[in-house]
This record gives sequence, structure tokens and C-alpha cells, in this order.
Amino acid sequence: MKSRDAIPPSEGSVIGTPLDYSEELYRFYLETLDVDGTAERVLRSFLGPRHAKRLHRLAHGFEFAAPIQCAPELTRLLTQENIAVYQLVRQAKVEGTWR
Repeated sequence: MKSRDAIPPSEGSVIGTPLDYSEELYRFYLETLDVDGTAERVLRSFLGPRHAKRLHRLAHGFEFAAPIQCAPELTRLLTQENIAVYQLVRQAKVEGTWR
């Protein structure tokens, strides 16, 4: 995909890659077991009030929107709380920016 074909359009040629340091948002699927609410608390704290509105609890995890570069940091925060991360999958680009 070329950056001009992306929806919304992107300025860089590295969209959707680990080299994407933009503030553009992508939907993520996080597969984890959250028996006591700790994972959701960590997610809400990381996302902040504005982006936590897009957090959706699923049967075996969560969906949320964040920039690609947030994935390693979020995984680190979850594992520090002894929360197992079974999958963190970047999905489609969504409308909006991080800031």
C-alpha cells in the first residue's frame, strides 16, 4: 500500500510498520485473561480518558486504538503486573491521532 492510498492518508512510506513513529491510530486486539480487572486498569491508565472511551472488553481480551509504537510499552506494563499477553495484534488503521 502506498501512503497516499491509506485511509486516512499518511505522509510517510513506513505506515503500518515498526518504523511508523506517527501518532496515527491503529486498532489492536489484546488477548489476555483479566480475572481481577488489573489488565483493564493498566489499559485505561495507559490510554488515558480520551482513548479509553474506545476500549472494548471481549470474551478473551480487549480491543483498543493506539499508535504502533505504543505496543512494546503497553506489553511491558502488562507483564510488570504479571499479566500474560497471549497476542497483541495490530489491525486496521482508524480515524484520529494520539494527541
